[in-house]
Amino acid sequence: MTSTLCYIDWLASPNLIDGPVTIRWYGLMFAIGFYIGYEIVSRIFKHEGAPERWLGSLFIYVVVATIVGARLGHVFFYDWEHYSQNLSEIPKIWHGGLASHGGTFGIMLAVWIYSRWVTRRPILWTLDRLVVPVGLVAALIRVGNLMNHEIYGAVTSLPWGFRFVDNLSQWLAGAAPVMTPPCHPTQIYEALCYLATFAACMWLYWRRNAQEREGLLFGVFMLGIFVSRFLIEFIKNVQEPWEVAMRENIGLDQGQLLSLPLIALGAWLAIRAMRSPRVPLEYPNRFPDEKK
Repeated sequence: MTSTLCYIDWLASPNLIDGPVTIRWYGLMFAIGFYIGYEIVSRIFKHEGAPERWLGSLFIYVVVATIVGARLGHVFFYDWEHYSQNLSEIPKIWHGGLASHGGTFGIMLAVWIYSRWVTRRPILWTLDRLVVPVGLVAALIRVGNLMNHEIYGAVTSLPWGFRFVDNLSQWLAGAAPVMTPPCHPTQIYEALCYLATFAACMWLYWRRNAQEREGLLFGVFMLGIFVSRFLIEFIKNVQEPWEVAMRENIGLDQGQLLSLPLIALGAWLAIRAMRSPRVPLEYPNRFPDEKK
């Protein structure tokens, strides 16, 4: 990576390890995020005396829902015209194409099923605890996007503008890099906003006992993630060509339209939670003994 007074040439490789087995930064960020998220939720469940056996089930539900939901979100929200004619390509996630809004909807559906079949508690009980580490996971995924030279922003003259490799596959095969003009590193902008959301949720849970107000943590999370996503989209390049016309017609792109109902849901949950009385909880700080 080299820099000048006007821009930064981003020449990081998407691959951490090249060889018979290739390890990509994007996949590693996903894995690290899920591992840290599991550990944080484990401590939360132990703090509140929830059964330890709930953790394994929740991990499986969330991992499957994230991948399947994000893939189907990309298929249906962004590129249905292509996939409707090529149905066999839908499962091929290694070709790229994941949408965070789809992952969000997938997780919400999975947690609803999980709550009915596993915990038999209200869905908000699980969501309030699950979202505490998710901001960190989302930030790590944006670092993966940065390493992939993707979803960056519009051209900028700001001194921290990044020039990304525009011919990535050819460059990785040995060709000289073709650089974009200096662009907003929107991956970094989003990662910082998501880290702030993570910090807020951790503080609210561990210092303010926000989990005693049902829906507050989930509402704050939705606002932190999707308000920042909505605003940053104004300087981000569209993901699909047809979104150009959408921006010209209504001033918004697909990501912003998908964010609006999630922002409204977050605001409603947060306001409702603050207007409702706090319900004190017990914190035994141990997993309960359970008969096998």
